[in-house]
Amino acid sequence: MQKGRGRTSRIRRRKLLRCSVSRGVKESHKSEFIELRKWMKDRNFEDTNLTPARFPGTGRGLMSRTALPVGQMIISVPESCLLTTDTVIRSYLGAYITKWKPPPSPLLALCTFLVSEKHAGDRSPWKPYLDTLPEAYTCPVCLEPEVVNLLPRPLITKAREQRSCVGEFYTSSRDFFSSLQPLFSEAVESIFTYSALLWAWCTVNTRAVYLSHRRHGCLSTEPDTCALAPFLDLLNHSPDIQVKAAFNEETHCYEIRAASRCRKHEEVFICYGPHDNHRLLLEYGFVSPRNPHACVYVSRDILVKYLPSTDKQMSKKIAILKDHGFLENLTFGWDGPSWRLLTALKLLCLEAGEFTCWKKVLLGEIISDTNEKASLDITRKICSYFIEESNAVLQKVSHMKDEEVALTNQLTLVETLWAEELKILQASATILGSLQTGLA
Repeated sequence: MQKGRGRTSRIRRRKLLRCSVSRGVKESHKSEFIELRKWMKDRNFEDTNLTPARFPGTGRGLMSRTALPVGQMIISVPESCLLTTDTVIRSYLGAYITKWKPPPSPLLALCTFLVSEKHAGDRSPWKPYLDTLPEAYTCPVCLEPEVVNLLPRPLITKAREQRSCVGEFYTSSRDFFSSLQPLFSEAVESIFTYSALLWAWCTVNTRAVYLSHRRHGCLSTEPDTCALAPFLDLLNHSPDIQVKAAFNEETHCYEIRAASRCRKHEEVFICYGPHDNHRLLLEYGFVSPRNPHACVYVSRDILVKYLPSTDKQMSKKIAILKDHGFLENLTFGWDGPSWRLLTALKLLCLEAGEFTCWKKVLLGEIISDTNEKASLDITRKICSYFIEESNAVLQKVSHMKDEEVALTNQLTLVETLWAEELKILQASATILGSLQTGLA
């Protein structure tokens, strides 16, 4: 038998394959990361804990070189490496920002600097960092309209609001961009395009860390709390991870410490916040599988869809729910329908003789078995409606992926979102079945 052809060798290769898949593939040898490390080292950055790698499921991220115990410093980025409004005002843009009225916002200052430096190409001192940034983003504002229309209805509304916000941001900034013409040999209209500003806006919106600054008199009064942190911004999100992140005024570094242990050669995560998948997609352009904060939102029109249209007290019931804040954040989650959703439906299902008990319903008291059964029945019908909708959209997305090859990545993102919502709804349906059985 030839060497390496036996059963033991095959088992060893399988183990190595599983190990490499779960731990990711190192990318520290790539030129952009070599140049970034040189650039950051010149700015006093020292790192021995992390290395760039590509992981299944999360894509590009950072791998631990060593085991990281609780309290261990994960990464410490010197202030000299951070891109903030201080950076912008100290640059060639400072004089133009200072004299522009009304004062530009901190966001506009950062976006203008990013577009200008990216246009500079090899002449930009920030090139090693810019080369590691994504060329495109997958926030809803960047998705094609036909893809946006496939999103859950509450998210479609927010996506359109986001697109409108960025469009207004660009339109209102064009005069300021024109004032920068002396800095460029090309026409500023060809540099500060909508697509260029959209890229910069997404860069700040998806990658910046929170860092409070002293207020600059030459900038507007909008919050100045964003800082771009090279290398650190390669860290991916996990809802289950806890870290301690803040700017250390003594060391003048932005530091992240582990609040939970991480083994050697594992992907190192941070938590962007306890966000549901709608928020993650809207703000960061991704969906987190098995996100414990994920949920399916129930709108007002769906809430009353299966209630009797002959209920003369319906408008009064809706008004009560609205006045007490029970028409917001009605959801299905991994643990079933939310207490707010069940409470709202219990109130809506009150019969004429029970209506005087609406305050008790809002306090969580049980009014009658009839009311409990009726509200659970309608809750299950709403859940079934969403399950049917999820399956229908997933089928449509599958067909579109076959026809619209250029949109495959965008459609896969939408597909992942709906697949997660379907799992949540199926879990809720099981829980509702158990609750109904208990009342039978």
